[in-house]
Amino acid sequence: MAFRYEFRLSGSGGQGLILAGKILAEAAAIYDGKNATQSQSYGPEARGGSSRSEIIISDEEIDYPKAVNIDLLLVFTQEACDKYCKDIREGGILLADSEYVTKVPTGNFKTYFLPITEIAEKEVGKALVANIVALGMITELTHAISKDAVESAILSRVPKGTEDLNRKAFTVGINAVKRLIKKRP
Repeated sequence: MAFRYEFRLSGSGGQGLILAGKILAEAAAIYDGKNATQSQSYGPEARGGSSRSEIIISDEEIDYPKAVNIDLLLVFTQEACDKYCKDIREGGILLADSEYVTKVPTGNFKTYFLPITEIAEKEVGKALVANIVALGMITELTHAISKDAVESAILSRVPKGTEDLNRKAFTVGINAVKRLIKKRP
């Protein structure tokens, strides 16, 4: 059976979701040898407006670049959660920053509410890397892309001199999900 995985990363401008989407697509296509597309949408505001990045990964050709049957939805704002949670496929995953998403939607999908931005600030030292923390969480939750591929793509995309900080953020995200899953019954 063909492998296909659809991601939507959503929130507001300035949260690094477009960069995170590019990293996921690059990890899949360049480092894991899969087919990948990435598309993005954001409001006219530079910061604070809505922002969305969609990534499709497949081992077959991708004939339509927009995600329509979401396997994993990452939301950094309540607005994004309210708008997009209806698009999560049955059995999919909702990953939400619990600091900003307080109204829990119902649906036939798994929910993971973690204080992503707070984890970035407290465990890494900078809230700015919350997007990279989220990439670690996504990698651990889905196993759709290898950890090595995502880490390589992160290191190729982040500003020079921030590699260690971003590597730590990625690892912190992976470990946060491992701790959460270990606690769940």
